[in-house]
Amino acid sequence: MKKRQIPHTYVIIFYIILFCAALTWIIPGGQYTENISPDGERTVVYESVESVPQTWEVLSAFYKGFVDKADIIVFILIIGGAFWIVNDSKAFDIGTVSFLRKARKMENNPILHKIGIDNFLLTAIMLLFSIFGAVFGMSEETIAFCLVLVPMAISMGYDSITGVCMVFIAAGLGFAGAILNPFTIGIAQGLAGIPLFSGIEYRIVCWCIINVVGFTWILRYAAKVKKNPQLSPVYEDDQYWRDLHNTHSLEIVYRTPKAAWVSFILLAIILAVFSVYYPQTSLEIGNSVIEGLPLIPILSVAFIISSIFTLRKTVHLYILNLLFFTIFFLITGVMGYGWYIMMEIATLFFALGIAAGIANGRDPNELVKLFLEGCKDIMSAALVVGLAGGIIVILQEGKVIDTILFNLAKGMEGLGQVATVGMMYVIQTLINLVIPSGSAKAALTMPIMAPFSELIGLSKQATVMAFQFGDGFTNLITPTSGVLIAVLGVSRIPYDKWFKWAWKFILVLVILGFLLLIPTVLIPMNGF
Repeated sequence: MKKRQIPHTYVIIFYIILFCAALTWIIPGGQYTENISPDGERTVVYESVESVPQTWEVLSAFYKGFVDKADIIVFILIIGGAFWIVNDSKAFDIGTVSFLRKARKMENNPILHKIGIDNFLLTAIMLLFSIFGAVFGMSEETIAFCLVLVPMAISMGYDSITGVCMVFIAAGLGFAGAILNPFTIGIAQGLAGIPLFSGIEYRIVCWCIINVVGFTWILRYAAKVKKNPQLSPVYEDDQYWRDLHNTHSLEIVYRTPKAAWVSFILLAIILAVFSVYYPQTSLEIGNSVIEGLPLIPILSVAFIISSIFTLRKTVHLYILNLLFFTIFFLITGVMGYGWYIMMEIATLFFALGIAAGIANGRDPNELVKLFLEGCKDIMSAALVVGLAGGIIVILQEGKVIDTILFNLAKGMEGLGQVATVGMMYVIQTLINLVIPSGSAKAALTMPIMAPFSELIGLSKQATVMAFQFGDGFTNLITPTSGVLIAVLGVSRIPYDKWFKWAWKFILVLVILGFLLLIPTVLIPMNGF
């Protein structure tokens, strides 16, 4: 008997597109229109419109999805090409081996030995990315970091799912338990008419609880996989990373070519110029702004000094140093200069690839060849993002999203406060399955939810938290999330296997989110 094959990720997404197209024939058309009075008051009114059933549009949805997600697609191709150039230097292999060797020495510490050095390292990395997600809404940036942490997880004896958890899931937990995220909390509270980032005390408590539950789940899974790697649902898929690691680990020669010093001098000059033009940086942390920090000059000096030391040892350490400072400049750009669009971030990683290639002694033709090989290697991940974008295109052009939202909102009438905030949470969670953009969803739902909560005596802050949790957890599993699809693509994890692994975990988080909402209704707290 022939074994039944699991559909390819592309096939699964196409089935979802067909299902959404069928919904446009069943659900009546509708849309929300926004009116702004002369005194600036915003009102949102729902009105029925003629439905637009989708037929042949399921095919044009591919093209439109590619156009809509063009920024993510180009971002994936650029970082794929850039990291392929960096991988050519074998710097990651040397760095991973050196890191793990030093980590093993830390096991002599009695406290770390009892905790487990691997648990300590995984937790430290996840905590860092969770903070990034909670403070400035790290999302798309995780795509690039997966190319670093997934191979490292494989080298440590784990699997690619563990590597994705270290960065993407950790950032997602922080995003869901957002403390100062301007794209979710900032926009939602602004639309609800409450002070920005108010209620932060309880949000910090929620963030801690979400991290404890999430990290515990991940660490237990990681320990199981390390004990028996074949229990991993992606064991066979991870052969790609194991082969890549073995290939790159052959005949590593420690050296520092003259081209590496050329790369260093060019970057030192560029950073000196930037330090003159940007002597001070205003760092935004939530709703607070720290003025006059000389971040660019400090980072530039630190890079120059550290690069001299690493170049005297080997070019591989210099390239790793390039990567670390790329991350530091990325954080500075995001928090100090508003790098929330992918162009600047992609440019930064592109510059990393060129600088690493020059340092490794590659000529222009070799750099182009390596870059194209990287793009080819990651092309399937880029294409699936555009395909998934077609899901949202069908729902939007079919004019059914607003109808679904309107009818869900009507279902809350006459419920108690706990049931109402729970229903709001369910609505936000369901909407997030088709509209994963937090800012877009806030603009759509908060003008409706906030006045309704005020009418029934429910805290607007509780309404914002229902949006926050509903917006966060399902981002980690919905196929309409371009970032998730991109992360799975670059990590070589089929979506069906990810769903099979993640759904129980996400269900636990969704239930936890509801439990954390109950105190916002029953217990008097600052900001609520």
